[in-house]
Amino acid sequence: MDPRRSAQDVVRCDLCETAIVQMYCDFCHVNLCITCIGKHVADDYDKHKVVPIQNRKSTLIYPKCSTHQNKVCELRCKECDMFVCSLCTAADKHKGHTFLILSEIYNKRKADITKDSEEIENIISPTYEEVVTDLETQITNLDGEYVKFTTVVTKHGEEWHKEIDNVINKMKNEIEEMKIKHLEILKKHLDEIKQIQSLIEQSQITLKEMEESNEVSVTMEYRSKNKEFRKLPPEVRVSLPTFSPNMIDSEQLYKSLGSLIPLSFTTDENGYTLKKAETSPKELMDEPELVTTINTGYENLRNVTCLSEEEFWTSAEVSDMKCFNVQGTVINTIKTKSGKCPSDIAVTSDDDLVYSDWATKTVNKVKSGQIEEVIRLQGWKPGNLCVTSSGDLLVTMRSDDQTQSKVLRYSGSTEKQTIQYDDEGKPLYSGNAQFKYISENRNLDICVADREAGAVVVVNQAGKLRYRYTGHSSTTKNKEFIPRGITTDSRSQILTADCNNHCIHILDQNGQFLCYIDNCDLKDPIGLYVDKSDNLFVAEYVSGNLKKIKYLQ
Repeated sequence: MDPRRSAQDVVRCDLCETAIVQMYCDFCHVNLCITCIGKHVADDYDKHKVVPIQNRKSTLIYPKCSTHQNKVCELRCKECDMFVCSLCTAADKHKGHTFLILSEIYNKRKADITKDSEEIENIISPTYEEVVTDLETQITNLDGEYVKFTTVVTKHGEEWHKEIDNVINKMKNEIEEMKIKHLEILKKHLDEIKQIQSLIEQSQITLKEMEESNEVSVTMEYRSKNKEFRKLPPEVRVSLPTFSPNMIDSEQLYKSLGSLIPLSFTTDENGYTLKKAETSPKELMDEPELVTTINTGYENLRNVTCLSEEEFWTSAEVSDMKCFNVQGTVINTIKTKSGKCPSDIAVTSDDDLVYSDWATKTVNKVKSGQIEEVIRLQGWKPGNLCVTSSGDLLVTMRSDDQTQSKVLRYSGSTEKQTIQYDDEGKPLYSGNAQFKYISENRNLDICVADREAGAVVVVNQAGKLRYRYTGHSSTTKNKEFIPRGITTDSRSQILTADCNNHCIHILDQNGQFLCYIDNCDLKDPIGLYVDKSDNLFVAEYVSGNLKKIKYLQ
């Protein structure tokens, strides 16, 4: 044990090694008692930073300026990407440059480091532990699985042996039947020959008697039968059966026994998913709260999607797509290539804006301010969008003749899945001019608000119908349920906008109605989006207002 840490593990002064620590030098990283402070700073008072022990490592140690001695750099030149001191800012080489405060950058980086550390500790590391445990379990169970596999093959071989024995026994029975028939043929022929032989013997006796007789009449009546006896009966020849064995073709036998599909493996880039950070489950608030209202300046506001908790994109029935911050300031504007209004907008995992353009039948990505075409359709117009947890893009679309609707899943520009019909071959979605809003739930269900059908249609990841929600009976909501925007939250709850009744329906993941959001002075809600912190953003169609609502606690 360190002699400076006694029975109660009290931290001692690094200089005298006896007194209890009360202070700390943030420059030298030395524990000090009150008595030893003077001794420690005697060599150069200005360079030391002595603070109370509870504030240890709170003083920032700035880099020394390479140009001005005895000066430290508390700034960073943005253009030159270098540390500078206060005197450097007046130099000609930095004239007109932007200077960033190092302490602010440091604090932000520290926050990022803390965030990264928490993510590694609570999410990334536990995820890898689960992956390792899963692989170790697979390895442990491997022998048992292959024993089962071999047992199946052995059992199948035993069944084949049984069938071969049955075939051999059947063939033996056939041989026995042939032998019996063979015997019957020979015995019958033998009986026929013996009958003739009996006649011959009888004729011999008669001839012998006539030879010894001297009666004229008897001799005169004699008629020879030798001609008949000389005519021998046909010979019956019965061939023994033969067995012609087929050649044993080992290769053909192997194929006939069954097909052994060889070992194979694939690498799925999206196979493993990070654990969710363990948090206390949120509950629905008795009374949702309006956090803020932002006037977007739009008429006919339709869509909203979050870039971060501080910034979000909006679109309306114009070509401009605006990005706002939470203070309501426009920080970016993008115009569609076609000059027409977008059908919908979404943000990728790389924070790139994606929009669908019904006029050009395309889905486009905005990257570094440049618009790139990602998908081009033939015979179909793209509608609303959803970026999934795996990075795929779900697109609702309608046929040019407006008689069919479907959902397509894309990975980049590659079509991966079509969702259009149920198990009975009936359309899942109504065919008409109206685009359907779409969202992926946390359980990977695909939720579509079908306005014309007056229903929320939910299918699982494979595209199999789970249920339809057609509204909730209420004495206060008298108008027809026509769902528009749809989104989901961290509890796998589904939120859909009921524009007619100026409210939002909240359902659980199995389609059971939970409650309405019908306060917060909602008017004509259409576009919905729930951010990562479960804040609800509501786009109001007529007013052009964007409302941020807190509904979970």
